[in-house]
Amino acid sequence: MTALPLPAATAMLLMLALPGAAQRRVADAPATPTTVRTEVRIQRMIIRVPRAPFAPVAFSAPRALPPIQWVEKRTDRCLPVQNVAAVTISRTDSVDLLLNGGGRVRARLADDCPSLDFYSGMYIKPSSDGRMCASRDVIRSRTGGQCRIAQFRALVPAR
Repeated sequence: MTALPLPAATAMLLMLALPGAAQRRVADAPATPTTVRTEVRIQRMIIRVPRAPFAPVAFSAPRALPPIQWVEKRTDRCLPVQNVAAVTISRTDSVDLLLNGGGRVRARLADDCPSLDFYSGMYIKPSSDGRMCASRDVIRSRTGGQCRIAQFRALVPAR
């Protein structure tokens, strides 16, 4: 991993904002009163997943379309974190993950974990393999709570 040199003011702001970051002086840079080179290494990262916006109802539409009924199907135990685009709440015990390719996956939450906590989005702490797995990972609400993912179910429109 290569670290990029930062201006001193930027490095100081990052150090105040990121208490887990480690700072050290770059050895090859001469220390003079006018030139200070620092390096910041970020120790942890959390990905914010926004809540999907609701589409406004068009006033010119002659009639509203019926809501889509989703059917749950079996799916893999893990999914790549980079595929998750947004989250929406449709049930009290789960959150629906909207994927970049247009698919949907329902993440069922562990017992006593209400999905209402995720009304404004969620955070995912990526693991070393870059995947989010059921029975292993947790999702965090923006209010500070966290829930373990019990299982994933693929969602397909009912016929």
